Amino acid sequence: MGAFDRARKLAPPGAQAKVSLRAYFMIQDESQPSEQTIVSPQSGGEIATPLVQELRPVPDVEAAFRALASRPHCVLLDSAMRHAELGRYSFLMADPFAYEEWPIDSPDPLKDMERRCAEFPTRIVGELPPFQGGAAGFLSYDLGSCLEVIPRARHDEFQIPLAAIGWYDVVLAWDHGAGKAWLISHGWPEKEESLRRLRAQQRMGEFQAWLKEPPQHHKTVVDRLTMDQLAPQFAMPNTTNARLPELTSSFSREAYLAAVQQAIDYIYAGDVFQVNIAQRLLYPDDCDPVGLYLRLRNRNPATFAGYFSGKNFQIASASPERFVRLQNGQLETRPIKGTRLRSRMPEADLFAGDELQASVKDRAENVMIVDLLRNDLSRVCEADSVRVRDLCRLEVYQTVQHLVSVVEGQLREDCSPIDVLRASFPGGSITGAPKVRAMEIIADLEPTVRAGAVPGSGLLGFDGTMDWNILIRTLSIAKGWRQLPVGGGIVAQSDPKAEYAETWHKAEGMLRALR
Repeated sequence: MGAFDRARKLAPPGAQAKVSLRAYFMIQDESQPSEQTIVSPQSGGEIATPLVQELRPVPDVEAAFRALASRPHCVLLDSAMRHAELGRYSFLMADPFAYEEWPIDSPDPLKDMERRCAEFPTRIVGELPPFQGGAAGFLSYDLGSCLEVIPRARHDEFQIPLAAIGWYDVVLAWDHGAGKAWLISHGWPEKEESLRRLRAQQRMGEFQAWLKEPPQHHKTVVDRLTMDQLAPQFAMPNTTNARLPELTSSFSREAYLAAVQQAIDYIYAGDVFQVNIAQRLLYPDDCDPVGLYLRLRNRNPATFAGYFSGKNFQIASASPERFVRLQNGQLETRPIKGTRLRSRMPEADLFAGDELQASVKDRAENVMIVDLLRNDLSRVCEADSVRVRDLCRLEVYQTVQHLVSVVEGQLREDCSPIDVLRASFPGGSITGAPKVRAMEIIADLEPTVRAGAVPGSGLLGFDGTMDWNILIRTLSIAKGWRQLPVGGGIVAQSDPKAEYAETWHKAEGMLRALR
Protein backbone atom coordinates (compact mmCIF):
# COMPACT_ATOMS: atom_id res chain seq x y z
CA MET A 1 0.00 0.00 0.00
CA GLY A 2 1.44 3.40 -0.96
CA ALA A 3 1.89 6.31 1.45
CA PHE A 4 -1.10 8.19 0.02
CA ASP A 5 -3.33 5.14 0.35
CA ARG A 6 -2.15 4.54 3.92
CA ALA A 7 -2.91 8.15 4.76
CA ARG A 8 -6.43 7.83 3.31
CA LYS A 9 -7.02 4.67 5.33
CA LEU A 10 -5.85 6.25 8.60
CA ALA A 11 -7.50 9.65 8.17
CA PRO A 12 -10.48 10.39 10.42
CA PRO A 13 -14.00 10.35 8.96
CA GLY A 14 -14.61 13.05 6.39
CA ALA A 15 -10.93 13.98 6.08
CA GLN A 16 -10.14 12.02 2.87
CA ALA A 17 -10.58 15.09 0.70
CA LYS A 18 -7.85 16.86 2.71
CA VAL A 19 -5.48 13.94 3.08
CA SER A 20 -2.72 15.45 0.94
CA LEU A 21 -2.46 18.23 3.56
CA ARG A 22 -3.18 16.06 6.59
CA ALA A 23 -1.11 12.90 6.20
CA TYR A 24 -1.49 10.69 9.27
CA PHE A 25 1.03 8.02 8.31
CA MET A 26 4.33 7.63 10.11
CA ILE A 27 7.76 6.84 8.69
CA GLN A 28 8.02 3.07 9.13
CA ASP A 29 11.79 2.53 8.96
CA GLU A 30 13.01 2.25 12.57
CA SER A 31 16.58 1.22 11.78
CA GLN A 32 19.37 3.19 13.40
CA PRO A 33 21.17 6.06 11.67
CA SER A 34 24.35 5.16 9.82
CA GLU A 35 27.60 7.09 9.85
CA GLN A 36 27.52 9.98 7.39
CA THR A 37 29.80 12.85 6.47
CA ILE A 38 29.88 15.57 9.12
CA VAL A 39 29.83 19.18 7.96
CA SER A 40 32.45 21.01 10.03
CA PRO A 41 31.98 24.61 11.21
CA GLN A 42 33.94 27.36 9.58
CA SER A 43 35.50 30.07 11.65
CA GLY A 44 32.99 32.90 11.80
CA GLY A 45 34.55 35.28 14.28
CA GLU A 46 32.35 35.60 17.34
CA ILE A 47 29.37 33.84 15.72
CA ALA A 48 29.59 30.06 15.88
CA THR A 49 28.36 27.48 13.36
CA PRO A 50 27.31 23.97 14.44
CA LEU A 51 28.40 20.53 13.34
CA VAL A 52 25.71 18.88 11.21
CA GLN A 53 25.24 15.20 10.37
CA GLU A 54 22.43 13.93 8.12
CA LEU A 55 20.95 10.69 9.44
CA ARG A 56 20.31 7.89 6.95
CA PRO A 57 17.97 6.11 7.12
CA VAL A 58 15.71 8.72 8.68
CA PRO A 59 14.97 7.67 12.28
CA ASP A 60 11.35 7.17 13.28
CA VAL A 61 10.19 9.98 15.59
CA GLU A 62 8.57 7.65 18.11
CA ALA A 63 11.57 5.30 18.24
CA ALA A 64 14.00 8.21 18.69
CA PHE A 65 11.82 9.71 21.40
CA ARG A 66 11.70 6.41 23.28
CA ALA A 67 15.49 6.20 23.10
CA LEU A 68 16.05 9.70 24.55
CA ALA A 69 13.05 10.05 26.87
CA SER A 70 14.94 8.84 29.95
CA ARG A 71 17.66 11.47 29.49
CA PRO A 72 17.41 14.65 31.60
CA HIS A 73 14.76 17.15 30.55
CA CYS A 74 13.81 15.53 27.29
CA VAL A 75 11.70 17.75 25.04
CA LEU A 76 9.95 16.76 21.81
CA LEU A 77 8.31 19.43 19.64
CA ASP A 78 6.34 17.12 17.45
CA SER A 79 4.46 17.56 14.18
CA ALA A 80 2.51 14.40 14.96
CA MET A 81 -0.07 15.51 12.39
CA ARG A 82 1.77 16.00 9.12
CA HIS A 83 0.90 19.17 7.21
CA ALA A 84 2.77 20.83 4.35
CA GLU A 85 2.76 24.22 6.09
CA LEU A 86 2.15 23.63 9.80
CA GLY A 87 3.38 20.08 10.41
CA ARG A 88 6.63 19.98 8.48
CA TYR A 89 9.29 19.96 11.24
CA SER A 90 9.88 18.06 14.46
CA PHE A 91 12.65 18.62 17.04
CA LEU A 92 13.92 16.27 19.76
CA MET A 93 16.34 17.34 22.50
CA ALA A 94 17.62 16.08 25.86
CA ASP A 95 20.40 16.60 28.41
CA PRO A 96 20.65 20.42 28.18
CA PHE A 97 23.91 22.10 29.13
CA ALA A 98 21.88 24.39 31.42
CA TYR A 99 18.41 24.09 32.94
CA GLU A 100 16.39 26.38 35.18
CA GLU A 101 12.98 26.39 36.82
CA TRP A 102 11.46 29.58 38.20
CA PRO A 103 9.09 29.18 41.19
CA ILE A 104 5.67 30.77 41.10
CA ASP A 105 6.81 33.94 42.93
CA SER A 106 9.75 34.69 40.58
CA PRO A 107 9.93 38.30 39.28
CA ASP A 108 10.79 37.89 35.58
CA PRO A 109 11.92 34.62 33.92
CA LEU A 110 11.85 36.25 30.47
CA LYS A 111 14.72 38.58 31.40
CA ASP A 112 16.83 35.58 32.48
CA MET A 113 16.01 33.74 29.23
CA GLU A 114 17.07 36.69 27.12
CA ARG A 115 20.33 37.16 29.01
CA ARG A 116 21.42 33.53 28.66
CA CYS A 117 20.49 33.19 24.98
CA ALA A 118 22.57 36.29 24.22
CA GLU A 119 25.67 34.49 25.57
CA PHE A 120 25.70 32.03 22.65
CA PRO A 121 25.53 33.87 19.30
CA THR A 122 25.06 31.26 16.58
CA ARG A 123 24.89 31.20 12.78
CA ILE A 124 22.33 28.65 11.60
CA VAL A 125 22.96 26.41 8.61
CA GLY A 126 20.79 27.19 5.60
CA GLU A 127 18.34 24.63 4.12
CA LEU A 128 17.99 22.86 7.47
CA PRO A 129 14.98 23.03 9.81
CA PRO A 130 14.70 26.50 11.35
CA PHE A 131 15.51 25.57 14.97
CA GLN A 132 19.10 24.41 15.39
CA GLY A 133 19.68 24.80 19.11
CA GLY A 134 18.70 27.14 21.91
CA ALA A 135 16.14 27.45 24.69
CA ALA A 136 13.13 25.16 24.85
CA GLY A 137 10.59 24.40 27.52
CA PHE A 138 7.46 25.59 29.26
CA LEU A 139 5.92 28.95 30.21
CA SER A 140 2.91 28.86 32.51
CA TYR A 141 -0.24 30.96 32.31
CA ASP A 142 0.71 32.71 35.57
CA LEU A 143 3.79 34.20 33.93
CA GLY A 144 1.28 36.86 32.86
CA SER A 145 1.30 38.09 36.46
CA CYS A 146 4.94 39.15 35.93
CA LEU A 147 3.85 41.37 33.04
CA GLU A 148 0.59 42.82 34.36
CA VAL A 149 -0.92 43.35 37.80
CA ILE A 150 -3.15 40.25 37.81
CA PRO A 151 -4.41 38.37 40.88
CA ARG A 152 -3.33 34.75 41.09
CA ALA A 153 -5.69 31.80 41.45
CA ARG A 154 -6.67 30.88 45.01
CA HIS A 155 -5.47 27.26 44.99
CA ASP A 156 -2.17 25.86 43.67
CA GLU A 157 -1.78 22.29 44.92
CA PHE A 158 0.71 21.09 42.31
CA GLN A 159 3.24 23.93 42.45
CA ILE A 160 4.27 23.59 38.82
CA PRO A 161 6.87 26.32 38.20
CA LEU A 162 6.21 29.65 36.56
CA ALA A 163 8.60 28.63 33.78
CA ALA A 164 11.00 25.77 33.06
CA ILE A 165 13.62 26.17 30.34
CA GLY A 166 16.55 24.08 29.12
CA TRP A 167 19.36 25.33 26.89
CA TYR A 168 20.12 22.63 24.34
CA ASP A 169 23.36 22.33 22.39
CA VAL A 170 22.29 19.22 20.42
CA VAL A 171 19.09 18.88 18.36
CA LEU A 172 17.70 16.00 16.32
CA ALA A 173 15.66 17.81 13.64
CA TRP A 174 13.29 16.33 11.06
CA ASP A 175 12.07 17.89 7.82
CA HIS A 176 9.08 15.66 7.12
CA GLY A 177 8.39 17.39 3.81
CA ALA A 178 11.86 16.53 2.50
CA GLY A 179 11.97 13.15 4.26
CA LYS A 180 15.27 13.99 5.99
CA ALA A 181 16.70 14.29 9.51
CA TRP A 182 19.87 15.73 11.00
CA LEU A 183 21.84 15.79 14.22
CA ILE A 184 22.99 19.35 14.93
CA SER A 185 25.63 19.93 17.62
CA HIS A 186 27.06 23.27 18.78
CA GLY A 187 29.51 22.44 21.55
CA TRP A 188 28.11 25.07 23.90
CA PRO A 189 28.74 26.15 26.64
CA GLU A 190 32.40 26.02 25.54
CA LYS A 191 33.25 29.34 23.90
CA GLU A 192 36.87 28.92 22.85
CA GLU A 193 36.66 27.73 19.23
CA SER A 194 38.82 24.60 19.42
CA LEU A 195 37.21 23.43 22.68
CA ARG A 196 33.75 24.14 21.34
CA ARG A 197 34.41 22.10 18.21
CA LEU A 198 35.78 19.22 20.29
CA ARG A 199 32.74 19.24 22.57
CA ALA A 200 30.41 19.41 19.54
CA GLN A 201 32.00 16.22 18.16
CA GLN A 202 31.86 14.48 21.54
CA ARG A 203 28.23 15.40 22.09
CA MET A 204 27.25 14.24 18.63
CA GLY A 205 28.86 10.89 19.37
CA GLU A 206 26.95 10.63 22.66
CA PHE A 207 23.61 11.20 20.95
CA GLN A 208 24.42 8.71 18.20
CA ALA A 209 25.13 6.10 20.88
CA TRP A 210 21.96 6.95 22.83
CA LEU A 211 19.82 6.59 19.72
CA LYS A 212 21.16 3.05 19.24
CA GLU A 213 20.45 1.93 22.80
CA PRO A 214 17.30 -0.05 23.65
CA PRO A 215 14.50 2.17 25.01
CA GLN A 216 14.56 2.54 28.78
CA HIS A 217 11.65 1.85 31.13
CA HIS A 218 10.27 5.28 31.98
CA LYS A 219 7.97 4.65 34.93
CA THR A 220 8.63 6.76 38.00
CA VAL A 221 7.35 6.55 41.57
CA VAL A 222 5.85 9.64 43.21
CA ASP A 223 3.76 10.27 46.30
CA ARG A 224 0.24 11.08 45.16
CA LEU A 225 -1.57 13.97 46.80
CA THR A 226 -4.69 12.86 48.61
CA MET A 227 -8.11 14.23 47.75
CA ASP A 228 -8.00 16.31 50.95
CA GLN A 229 -4.72 17.87 49.78
CA LEU A 230 -6.37 18.65 46.44
CA ALA A 231 -8.90 21.01 48.02
CA PRO A 232 -11.76 18.49 47.78
CA GLN A 233 -14.38 21.17 47.21
CA PHE A 234 -12.66 21.67 43.83
CA ALA A 235 -12.49 17.97 42.89
CA MET A 236 -16.11 17.31 42.00
CA PRO A 237 -17.09 13.79 40.87
CA ASN A 238 -17.34 13.41 37.10
CA THR A 239 -20.95 12.81 36.06
CA THR A 240 -20.47 13.36 32.33
CA ASN A 241 -17.97 10.69 31.23
CA ALA A 242 -19.04 7.32 32.61
CA ARG A 243 -16.09 5.54 30.97
CA LEU A 244 -13.67 7.23 33.40
CA PRO A 245 -15.28 7.04 36.85
CA GLU A 246 -12.08 8.23 38.59
CA LEU A 247 -12.13 11.51 36.65
CA THR A 248 -12.95 14.62 38.70
CA SER A 249 -13.37 18.31 37.85
CA SER A 250 -12.73 21.64 39.54
CA PHE A 251 -16.39 22.43 38.74
CA SER A 252 -19.60 20.50 39.10
CA ARG A 253 -21.80 20.83 36.02
CA GLU A 254 -24.01 23.31 37.85
CA ALA A 255 -21.04 25.35 39.08
CA TYR A 256 -19.58 25.58 35.57
CA LEU A 257 -22.91 26.72 34.15
CA ALA A 258 -23.06 29.36 36.87
CA ALA A 259 -19.51 30.55 36.12
CA VAL A 260 -20.35 30.90 32.42
CA GLN A 261 -23.47 32.87 33.31
CA GLN A 262 -21.39 35.14 35.55
CA ALA A 263 -19.01 35.71 32.64
CA ILE A 264 -21.97 36.63 30.42
CA ASP A 265 -23.16 39.06 33.11
CA TYR A 266 -19.72 40.70 33.12
CA ILE A 267 -20.00 41.09 29.35
CA TYR A 268 -23.43 42.75 29.53
CA ALA A 269 -22.12 45.01 32.29
CA GLY A 270 -19.49 46.30 29.85
CA ASP A 271 -16.46 44.86 31.68
CA VAL A 272 -15.27 42.63 28.85
CA PHE A 273 -16.15 41.45 25.34
CA GLN A 274 -15.05 37.84 25.79
CA VAL A 275 -13.58 35.72 28.57
CA ASN A 276 -12.23 32.16 28.55
CA ILE A 277 -13.53 29.88 31.32
CA ALA A 278 -11.91 26.47 31.86
CA GLN A 279 -12.62 23.49 34.07
CA ARG A 280 -9.69 21.43 35.36
CA LEU A 281 -10.18 17.69 34.96
CA LEU A 282 -8.06 15.41 37.18
CA TYR A 283 -7.21 11.74 36.74
CA PRO A 284 -4.85 9.50 38.78
CA ASP A 285 -1.46 9.06 37.12
CA ASP A 286 0.04 5.63 36.40
CA CYS A 287 3.59 7.09 36.44
CA ASP A 288 4.24 6.43 32.73
CA PRO A 289 4.30 9.90 31.11
CA VAL A 290 6.14 8.66 28.00
CA GLY A 291 3.51 6.00 27.31
CA LEU A 292 0.78 8.59 27.91
CA TYR A 293 2.29 10.98 25.37
CA LEU A 294 2.70 8.26 22.75
CA ARG A 295 -0.95 7.27 23.14
CA LEU A 296 -1.92 10.91 22.86
CA ARG A 297 0.08 11.50 19.66
CA ASN A 298 -1.32 8.34 18.07
CA ARG A 299 -4.96 8.88 19.05
CA ASN A 300 -5.12 12.67 18.71
CA PRO A 301 -2.29 13.80 16.37
CA ALA A 302 -1.74 17.55 16.19
CA THR A 303 0.50 19.99 14.35
CA PHE A 304 1.94 21.61 17.49
CA ALA A 305 2.16 18.58 19.75
CA GLY A 306 4.90 18.17 22.30
CA TYR A 307 6.39 16.55 25.40
CA PHE A 308 8.50 18.18 28.09
CA SER A 309 10.09 16.68 31.20
CA GLY A 310 10.72 19.02 34.12
CA LYS A 311 12.23 18.20 37.50
CA ASN A 312 9.03 16.96 39.13
CA PHE A 313 6.45 17.31 36.39
CA GLN A 314 5.84 16.47 32.73
CA ILE A 315 3.80 18.09 29.95
CA ALA A 316 2.11 16.01 27.22
CA SER A 317 0.36 18.09 24.59
CA ALA A 318 -1.67 17.56 21.42
CA SER A 319 -2.03 21.26 20.72
CA PRO A 320 -3.35 22.41 17.32
CA GLU A 321 -2.63 26.10 18.02
CA ARG A 322 0.44 28.22 17.35
CA PHE A 323 0.91 31.05 19.84
CA VAL A 324 3.63 33.01 18.04
CA ARG A 325 6.40 32.29 15.55
CA LEU A 326 9.31 34.59 14.67
CA GLN A 327 11.41 33.69 11.65
CA ASN A 328 13.49 36.02 9.46
CA GLY A 329 11.85 38.99 11.11
CA GLN A 330 8.32 37.80 10.29
CA LEU A 331 5.82 37.23 13.10
CA GLU A 332 2.84 34.90 12.87
CA THR A 333 0.12 33.99 15.35
CA ARG A 334 -2.78 31.58 14.69
CA PRO A 335 -5.69 32.02 17.13
CA ILE A 336 -8.31 29.27 17.34
CA LYS A 337 -11.88 30.19 18.26
CA GLY A 338 -14.97 28.22 17.25
CA THR A 339 -15.31 24.46 17.71
CA ARG A 340 -17.53 21.61 16.52
CA LEU A 341 -17.29 17.92 17.39
CA ARG A 342 -16.29 15.56 14.55
CA SER A 343 -18.79 12.98 13.30
CA ARG A 344 -18.19 9.44 12.10
CA MET A 345 -20.55 10.19 9.19
CA PRO A 346 -18.84 12.21 6.41
CA GLU A 347 -22.04 14.04 5.48
CA ALA A 348 -22.69 15.10 9.07
CA ASP A 349 -19.04 16.13 9.41
CA LEU A 350 -19.27 18.41 6.38
CA PHE A 351 -22.55 19.85 7.62
CA ALA A 352 -21.02 20.63 11.02
CA GLY A 353 -18.09 22.41 9.33
CA ASP A 354 -20.43 24.48 7.16
CA GLU A 355 -22.56 25.34 10.19
CA LEU A 356 -19.46 26.40 12.14
CA GLN A 357 -18.28 28.71 9.37
CA ALA A 358 -21.77 30.25 9.13
CA SER A 359 -22.12 30.75 12.90
CA VAL A 360 -22.33 34.45 13.77
CA LYS A 361 -21.48 33.69 17.39
CA ASP A 362 -18.34 31.65 16.61
CA ARG A 363 -17.08 34.10 14.00
CA ALA A 364 -17.56 36.98 16.42
CA GLU A 365 -15.63 35.03 19.07
CA ASN A 366 -12.75 34.54 16.62
CA VAL A 367 -12.72 38.11 15.28
CA MET A 368 -12.54 39.56 18.81
CA ILE A 369 -9.31 37.67 19.46
CA VAL A 370 -7.93 38.57 16.03
CA ASP A 371 -8.38 42.25 16.93
CA LEU A 372 -6.66 41.68 20.28
CA LEU A 373 -3.69 39.97 18.62
CA ARG A 374 -3.42 42.67 15.96
CA ASN A 375 -3.06 45.13 18.83
CA ASP A 376 -0.47 42.92 20.59
CA LEU A 377 1.68 42.56 17.47
CA SER A 378 1.40 46.26 16.66
CA ARG A 379 3.36 46.97 19.84
CA VAL A 380 6.49 45.34 18.34
CA CYS A 381 5.91 45.46 14.57
CA GLU A 382 6.64 47.99 11.84
CA ALA A 383 3.86 50.48 11.31
CA ASP A 384 1.18 49.20 8.92
CA SER A 385 2.83 45.76 8.60
CA VAL A 386 0.29 43.86 10.72
CA ARG A 387 -2.30 42.12 8.58
CA VAL A 388 -4.83 39.31 8.80
CA ARG A 389 -3.78 36.73 6.21
CA ASP A 390 -6.66 34.33 6.92
CA LEU A 391 -9.87 34.99 8.80
CA CYS A 392 -11.97 32.15 10.24
CA ARG A 393 -10.67 29.39 7.98
CA LEU A 394 -11.88 25.88 8.78
CA GLU A 395 -9.32 23.35 10.03
CA VAL A 396 -10.17 19.70 10.71
CA TYR A 397 -8.55 17.64 13.46
CA GLN A 398 -9.01 14.15 14.89
CA THR A 399 -11.96 14.86 17.18
CA VAL A 400 -13.00 18.47 16.46
CA GLN A 401 -13.17 21.16 13.77
CA HIS A 402 -12.00 24.72 14.44
CA LEU A 403 -12.14 28.22 13.02
CA VAL A 404 -8.56 29.47 12.73
CA SER A 405 -7.25 32.90 11.76
CA VAL A 406 -3.70 33.96 10.86
CA VAL A 407 -2.24 37.34 11.87
CA GLU A 408 1.19 38.44 10.59
CA GLY A 409 3.59 41.34 11.01
CA GLN A 410 7.18 42.52 10.46
CA LEU A 411 9.20 42.82 13.68
CA ARG A 412 10.76 46.23 14.29
CA GLU A 413 14.55 46.32 14.30
CA ASP A 414 14.65 47.67 17.85
CA CYS A 415 12.57 44.77 19.22
CA SER A 416 13.75 41.30 20.32
CA PRO A 417 12.04 37.91 20.53
CA ILE A 418 11.55 38.45 24.26
CA ASP A 419 9.87 41.79 23.50
CA VAL A 420 7.40 39.81 21.37
CA LEU A 421 6.59 37.52 24.31
CA ARG A 422 6.16 40.51 26.61
CA ALA A 423 3.79 42.18 24.16
CA SER A 424 1.59 39.16 23.52
CA PHE A 425 1.77 36.87 26.57
CA PRO A 426 -0.43 35.05 27.41
CA GLY A 427 -2.14 34.30 24.11
CA GLY A 428 -5.45 36.10 23.74
CA SER A 429 -7.32 33.00 22.64
CA ILE A 430 -7.16 31.63 26.19
CA THR A 431 -7.80 34.89 28.06
CA GLY A 432 -10.41 36.94 26.24
CA ALA A 433 -10.63 40.64 25.43
CA PRO A 434 -9.65 43.08 26.78
CA LYS A 435 -6.90 40.82 28.04
CA VAL A 436 -6.14 42.26 31.48
CA ARG A 437 -9.78 42.52 32.55
CA ALA A 438 -10.47 39.04 31.19
CA MET A 439 -7.61 37.63 33.28
CA GLU A 440 -8.99 39.36 36.39
CA ILE A 441 -12.36 37.70 35.77
CA ILE A 442 -10.68 34.32 35.22
CA ALA A 443 -8.91 34.66 38.59
CA ASP A 444 -12.29 35.41 40.16
CA LEU A 445 -14.27 32.59 38.53
CA GLU A 446 -11.72 29.74 38.28
CA PRO A 447 -10.78 28.30 41.69
CA THR A 448 -7.46 26.66 40.78
CA VAL A 449 -4.21 27.53 39.02
CA ARG A 450 -4.19 26.78 35.30
CA ALA A 451 -1.22 24.46 35.79
CA GLY A 452 0.12 23.38 32.44
CA ALA A 453 -2.87 24.84 30.68
CA VAL A 454 -1.76 27.81 28.64
CA PRO A 455 0.59 28.97 27.15
CA GLY A 456 2.92 27.53 25.99
CA SER A 457 5.74 25.22 25.10
CA GLY A 458 8.20 25.87 22.35
CA LEU A 459 11.61 27.17 21.51
CA LEU A 460 13.82 30.22 21.21
CA GLY A 461 16.82 29.62 18.98
CA PHE A 462 20.29 30.98 19.62
CA ASP A 463 19.83 32.89 16.35
CA GLY A 464 16.54 34.51 17.47
CA THR A 465 14.16 32.08 15.74
CA MET A 466 11.13 31.48 17.96
CA ASP A 467 8.06 29.24 17.82
CA TRP A 468 5.65 28.66 20.73
CA ASN A 469 2.36 26.83 20.91
CA ILE A 470 -0.68 27.42 23.08
CA LEU A 471 -0.91 24.50 25.51
CA ILE A 472 -4.49 23.51 24.81
CA ARG A 473 -5.40 19.80 24.55
CA THR A 474 -2.65 19.29 27.11
CA LEU A 475 -2.06 17.09 30.15
CA SER A 476 0.27 18.19 32.92
CA ILE A 477 1.52 15.42 35.20
CA ALA A 478 2.62 16.10 38.77
CA LYS A 479 2.30 14.66 42.29
CA GLY A 480 0.52 11.53 41.11
CA TRP A 481 -2.17 13.26 39.03
CA ARG A 482 -2.88 14.20 35.44
CA GLN A 483 -4.49 17.57 34.86
CA LEU A 484 -6.58 18.25 31.75
CA PRO A 485 -7.75 21.87 31.59
CA VAL A 486 -10.50 22.44 28.98
CA GLY A 487 -12.39 25.65 28.36
CA GLY A 488 -13.87 27.97 25.82
CA GLY A 489 -14.40 31.62 24.97
CA ILE A 490 -17.58 33.09 26.44
CA VAL A 491 -19.32 35.90 24.53
CA ALA A 492 -22.69 37.61 24.90
CA GLN A 493 -24.42 35.00 22.70
CA SER A 494 -23.00 32.02 24.63
CA ASP A 495 -25.32 29.35 25.98
CA PRO A 496 -23.94 27.92 29.26
CA LYS A 497 -25.07 24.36 28.48
CA ALA A 498 -23.51 24.44 25.01
CA GLU A 499 -20.26 25.87 26.42
CA TYR A 500 -20.11 23.08 29.00
CA ALA A 501 -20.65 20.44 26.31
CA GLU A 502 -17.90 22.03 24.20
CA THR A 503 -15.35 21.55 26.98
CA TRP A 504 -16.01 17.80 26.86
CA HIS A 505 -15.73 17.78 23.07
CA LYS A 506 -12.30 19.36 23.40
CA ALA A 507 -11.31 16.86 26.09
CA GLU A 508 -12.21 13.80 24.00
CA GLY A 509 -8.79 13.25 22.41
CA MET A 510 -7.06 13.44 25.80
CA LEU A 511 -9.62 11.14 27.40
CA ARG A 512 -8.90 8.58 24.68
CA ALA A 513 -5.24 8.67 25.70
CA LEU A 514 -6.19 8.10 29.34
CA ARG A 515 -8.18 5.04 28.37
